[in-house]
Amino acid sequence: MEIKRVGAEPSSKGPADWFTGTVRIDPLFQSPDPARVAGASVTFEPGARTAWHTHPFGQTLIVTSGFGRAQRWGGSLEEIRPGDVVWFAPGEKHWHGAAPTTAMTHIAVQERLDGKVVEWMEQVSDEQYQPA
Repeated sequence: MEIKRVGAEPSSKGPADWFTGTVRIDPLFQSPDPARVAGASVTFEPGARTAWHTHPFGQTLIVTSGFGRAQRWGGSLEEIRPGDVVWFAPGEKHWHGAAPTTAMTHIAVQERLDGKVVEWMEQVSDEQYQPA
């Protein structure tokens, strides 16, 4: 058994290459091999969001606070709230983040394939984030 104490790993800022706006990432766990699952708590300030990306084994988001948005490539913009659980299928291009005026925090859970959990792509445009 292993217990990771809160604060054992420092928070980090979401890199500008992969995020728009202010994003804080708090690592929660990364299982040792042969397991592949990892999780983090991610907080998006109002208007902040990820770039488009995919995950080799998919991704589960558990919204814990605030109000956010999520979208899969070619799909409609969806609002997400505390208690919502969002599943993105393996290889499904998507993005997620806060609403324009409200912060949002979610727990993100995904699995590694050959040490990699995500493939980052282009930034989400303002028009994609806030369509007219």
